[in-house]
Amino acid sequence: MADTPNATLYRMVLPDHTCPFGVRAKQLLQSAGYRVDDRILRSREEVDAFKAEQGVDTTPQVFIDGERIGGSDDLERYLAARRDG
Repeated sequence: MADTPNATLYRMVLPDHTCPFGVRAKQLLQSAGYRVDDRILRSREEVDAFKAEQGVDTTPQVFIDGERIGGSDDLERYLAARRDG
């Protein structure tokens, strides 16, 4: 399946909270035919370190072909543009 596009998804899954936007982003990617490298951030410290390292304010964050697409709303716009374009 060499033609299957790849995406990397960083999302928050804490012991007491699973981010619904991360779940949505994963579903959007899978529905669009992407193979998802699902990188789970399992603690508040991991989430904060990731956000600081990437210079972003929120998770999830999606990367396609090494390019940061953004969060779930950004991903939805990106996929719609690819579909409609």
